[in-house]
Amino acid sequence: MRTGKSTKLIDFVLTRRREKAKRGLCHSWSFLIQSLTCSDLVFCNEIINFFLKEVREAEAMIGLFKVKEKQREQAQNASRGGGASVKKQSAGELRLHKDISELNLPSSCTISFPDGKDDLMNFEVSIKPDDGYYQLSVDNGTFVFTFQVSPVYPHEAPKVKCKTKVYHPNIDLEGNVCLNILREDWKPVLNINTVIYGLFHLFTEPNSEDPLNHDAAQVLRDNPKLFETNVRRAMTGGYVGQTFFPRCI
Repeated sequence: MRTGKSTKLIDFVLTRRREKAKRGLCHSWSFLIQSLTCSDLVFCNEIINFFLKEVREAEAMIGLFKVKEKQREQAQNASRGGGASVKKQSAGELRLHKDISELNLPSSCTISFPDGKDDLMNFEVSIKPDDGYYQLSVDNGTFVFTFQVSPVYPHEAPKVKCKTKVYHPNIDLEGNVCLNILREDWKPVLNINTVIYGLFHLFTEPNSEDPLNHDAAQVLRDNPKLFETNVRRAMTGGYVGQTFFPRCI
């Protein structure tokens, strides 16, 4: 919107231009400025100063608004998390938080968070078998599994690996795990509790029909007594064939 002074300046300049044009004296704006009288220039200077003042006041108001907006955001962040910015949780994190809060595990299975509970998507599960080949009369072994959960969980199964080197038909020497619900049988209705029970079941009833460690699977099928001896030797720390297994009890 034009102010009174701005309207007056525009009308004044246009009138001057028309007058000079009629007399053939004005062919450019620069010629017009040169033709202004001293009183005209004083008037123009007042208008320019007026506009400059308006601009400075507008800039000051904008700067003040930005400062207040930043202070408001900082106050909101501080009230939410002690001054730290609040990270928005993915759908996978929200579902995983629900799964963990509803865990119902046997006493032989425990869950831990090496990076703290701020990182729910990466955690470890320790299993101490209390039945089957992997239960020793002296002490039970401890087998640790790492879980990496995708942001699109539960539409994608968690990635699970065994950190403990183990002599097992369904777990290879690199820690890869053969468990059907981590592969083709995974469904979004399944959860972390289901996976942990599946891992626990591998120790109570190892499956020689779907192996990753084919040598161990063959021994289990052909000579269960020798398989039991190999398991004990591996868990107490020693060689099975050409492979050394660190002690895990």
